[in-house]
Amino acid sequence: MKVDAILFDFDGVLIESEASGNAHIAEYLTRSGHPTTREESMAHFMGLSGHDFLAAIERWIGRPIPDDFAAEREAENVRCMADGIDAVAGAVAFVRALPADLPRAIVSSSRPPWLHRHLDHIGLADAFGDHVYSGAEHVARGKPAPDLYLHAAARLGVPIERCAIIEDSPVGATGAVASGGHVIGLVAGAHCGPGHADRLRALGVHAIATDFDEVARLLG
Repeated sequence: MKVDAILFDFDGVLIESEASGNAHIAEYLTRSGHPTTREESMAHFMGLSGHDFLAAIERWIGRPIPDDFAAEREAENVRCMADGIDAVAGAVAFVRALPADLPRAIVSSSRPPWLHRHLDHIGLADAFGDHVYSGAEHVARGKPAPDLYLHAAARLGVPIERCAIIEDSPVGATGAVASGGHVIGLVAGAHCGPGHADRLRALGVHAIATDFDEVARLLG
């Protein structure tokens, strides 16, 4: 499909943060008396932010968020911000190969400081200009609502149906499909195990890509 703009999710699409982040959550919950695997963490929490993220954890453990959870997550975020998180294989080359005049935006549940820090770390600090949008700050309803994709498309001045959206999480795919964009489910990240593509297909994504070379072929 020929498109007029591309909207990129961030965590798990451009950087390998989903695997490490969900491993940390699973380790913390297990240590707190709620045995959780990395796969279970990804199934229940991946792609969520803010209140929705905290509510999902409370549903999973059947109790209020532990008192030390915020401090634990902040310490992990500080570590990641200091060390940086590497790019998903092929992501940087794909973005750099895009035509200079093709509009593109980041559409992420993460907050802008996280997005800009890791864009800088992987060498894409200049690749998206002002079009870095956070579901935690730029819209009232984050993913899985479609609002963030619609917001980004409007800011780019491109109808959502002319936008390709690259998503890796079920939460993100749900919102992307609901927005009316052309959704590519990317299963290139280290967190994408067996069955991940099938979960995205079941949510209605238009195509699956196992790597960024396949994304390029799908977009012509």
